[in-house]
Formats: sequence, structure tokens, C-alpha cells
Amino acid sequence: MNHHHDNVLLPLAEYEILFVLAFVLSLVAYSSAALVSSRRRKPWPLFRIVCWGIGTFCAMVAIIGPLAHRAHGDFVTHMWSHWLLAMLAPLLMAMAKPVALLLQMVPTHWAQHLFLLLKSWPLRFLRHPATAVLLHTGGLWIVYTTPFYAAMYENTALYLFVHLHMFLAGYLFTAVILAIEPMPNRPSFTLRVAALITASAAHAVLAKYIYAHPPKTIPVEQAKAGAMVMYYSGDVIDISLMIILFAQWYRANRPRALPFAADAAKREFF
Repeated sequence: MNHHHDNVLLPLAEYEILFVLAFVLSLVAYSSAALVSSRRRKPWPLFRIVCWGIGTFCAMVAIIGPLAHRAHGDFVTHMWSHWLLAMLAPLLMAMAKPVALLLQMVPTHWAQHLFLLLKSWPLRFLRHPATAVLLHTGGLWIVYTTPFYAAMYENTALYLFVHLHMFLAGYLFTAVILAIEPMPNRPSFTLRVAALITASAAHAVLAKYIYAHPPKTIPVEQAKAGAMVMYYSGDVIDISLMIILFAQWYRANRPRALPFAADAAKREFF
């Protein structure tokens, strides 16, 4: 048991209510937008609604409730919480394509303004793969290799900031790598693959570093077990991203049979 955290008192109750409200509102807003969009245009895929719902649930479980409370004093549980909040929930919610849904919902002139906003240089800088990798993995290195980890469990504002950063950075990184949303100046496939490999390597090296150099505030056995959770659970998400990314590449580059060739093949076959 991590004695350092035994005396930690985080007045999270009032924040938990806010988190619950925020997550429930996001789920209601997304579902309502999908329903309205389905009536005005073609049906919004049920698959994406399910992704948003499960992703919201994963993020909520990581922040509030028994798992989140246990994570305060148990590093292994903390790592599962981190995986849900910073990796699985962002993957599922990015697959739900909320930006595309928003652009479909708003009036045309608003959609044009939003698209111009996406083209602005601050957002172009933010969604560059190098920036996304730095925010996603650089933040993790700061949290787990400095006194930041212990400090966030002693300061509620810092705790909320770190978890909000983990979720947003994870979502940004996933959305940039998948690039399935409407995106001006879309990064090349090669650049996205390089970013994914770099982030995956940095995540794996960090897990090994924690295993070899357990933080002082965490019992050694917990640190090693948590590092293994971080290493292998991270691989699951990284492999999923790689599969989706190469499936996109194959769909965009697969050879397509010419109509006359298809007709000739049918005549020969039948």
C-alpha cells in the first residue's frame, strides 16, 4: 500500500458532480445531434454513436467512482485509469467523428467559419503530428519522472488539470493520427505513421523506465506491476491505431477493376 497516499484527502465530491454533468451533457448533445442529422441528411452511423457512448463511459469511470478512488492509493489501478482516460476513451470518441457531426448540424455559413478556424495557424500548429506527440507523451514523462505524480494527489486543482490534459492530449493525438475528421492541410500518411511509431516507442520506454526506476512515492512492486500494465495496455491501443491507419491506406490505394475488365471477367467466368 502506498503510505504516501494514505493521508491524501481530495475533496472530489463536488467535482465529481460536475464531471457527471459534463459527460451526461456530452452524451445527450452527441446523440441529439446524430438524431437530427439522420432526419435532415443520411442516417448517422449507429457504430459512431456507440463509440461515443462507450468512450464517454470509459472517461467517466476513470475520473469518478470506485476505480478513480482506488487509483489514489494504488499505482496499478492508476495505470488502468490512465489507460481508460488517455488512450481508450480518446480512440473511441475520435472514431465517433464529432467534428464532422458538428459541421453537418450547424448552418452552412457557420460551417464555413468553423472550417476557416480549422485552417488558422494556431490550430494548424496544434494538430501537427509533432505537436500532438509532444503533448501526448511529453506530458506523461513529466508526470511519471518528476514529483508531479505525488503532487497531483495532494492538490485537487493540479489533479484535475493533469487528468484533463491527459484526456485532451490523448484525443488530439488520436484524431491527428486517424485523420478521419474534415481536416484542411491533412498530414501525410508517412508523417502520421512516423508520429505513431515515435509516440509508441516513447510510451514503451517510459514504462520500462518506471519499471527500472520506480518513483520514490510508490512501492516497488506496485511500480513494476503498473509499468507492465502501461507497457502492454499501450500496445493494444497502438496496434489498433496502426491497423486502422493501414486499413485507410489500403482502401485509398487498392487497385480498382475497370468496368470493361469486370464485364470481361464475368463473361469468361459464366
